Amino acid sequence: MTFSYNQLFSFTEAVFKSIGCPDADAILATETLLSADLRGVDSHGVARLVGYVRLWEAGRINPAPRVGVTYETPSTAVVDGDGGLGLVVGPKAMQVAIEKARQVGTGWVSVRNSNHFGIAGYHAMKALAHDMIGMAMTNASPLVAPTYSLDRLLGTNPIAVAVPAGEQPDFVLDMATTTAANGKLEIAQRKNIPIPEGWAQDAAGIGSTDPNAVKNGGALLPLGGATGSHKGYGLGAVVDIFSAVLSGANYGPWVPPFVAFLQPPADPVGQGIGHFFGAMRVDAFRPADEFKAHMDNWITTFRNARATEGQHVLIPGDPERETASRRLLDGIDLLDPVVRDLEALGAKFGVKL
Repeated sequence: MTFSYNQLFSFTEAVFKSIGCPDADAILATETLLSADLRGVDSHGVARLVGYVRLWEAGRINPAPRVGVTYETPSTAVVDGDGGLGLVVGPKAMQVAIEKARQVGTGWVSVRNSNHFGIAGYHAMKALAHDMIGMAMTNASPLVAPTYSLDRLLGTNPIAVAVPAGEQPDFVLDMATTTAANGKLEIAQRKNIPIPEGWAQDAAGIGSTDPNAVKNGGALLPLGGATGSHKGYGLGAVVDIFSAVLSGANYGPWVPPFVAFLQPPADPVGQGIGHFFGAMRVDAFRPADEFKAHMDNWITTFRNARATEGQHVLIPGDPERETASRRLLDGIDLLDPVVRDLEALGAKFGVKL
């Protein structure tokens, strides 16, 4: 079924208010969540709304957190999310990084005691309006086996970097450090279709195309495939360290699961999930207009590169930007299982989808 952005916004905002989010936080959480649906990252949008509600029902999400800075220097801070929705904690922490960059050129913020924060790209892009480069990372539930491992010790641990341009669309990289994000497995499970080779391994460490391989004791694989997974493993490890070891959040196998039916580890090493944000004022390096003119030249040069037959060279952020433009006009298609989940939420809280 197809829904307009405004329809989904009104419904989602009402659900967040129903679980106790203050009005401003409900709006912020909804904007953060739906940015994924707009940009075509369907696995991280309203499909996850029921998951957040279940975490709240399990007492693992504080709907009205007091997000605050616990330690800071002129350019750095640690933010405690007070167990709140990462959809709310993340943007507030990114704003701290932006304010520090405004004052001293760069701002770096590590976050503890948070939850799943949606798509990393949304947070990094908050810096663009200020002529800043934005960065966002988060650790996540341990579903990923390091190179040569049978044990799941890392999350999909995404990295996003947003860079402002002038006349050209902004550069926005948003990627998991695994071959594929777990949400893509969830979509394959809903559609009951096999996954490509190289996405996952089974419980014995053998590559599998079964979308349920991870559910059945297997693991997601780091970015890089059979000969280069040490690179994805290394990137995922950096995200885990910056997001959690630095802030005091849980790291590695201690990161609490997103699904409410699984209990967090009984021996936590920190508080909640961790994030890491950065903002760099462009004019701390060179005049912003000069930089953006050269970014335009960089983007144009790469976009005009000779392409293989039947293809054209994309700039990071192109597919998501084009999808957002189309979906704002034509609406957002939701899979039937997602619609059923939303209808059930609506019935629970008396909100019409």
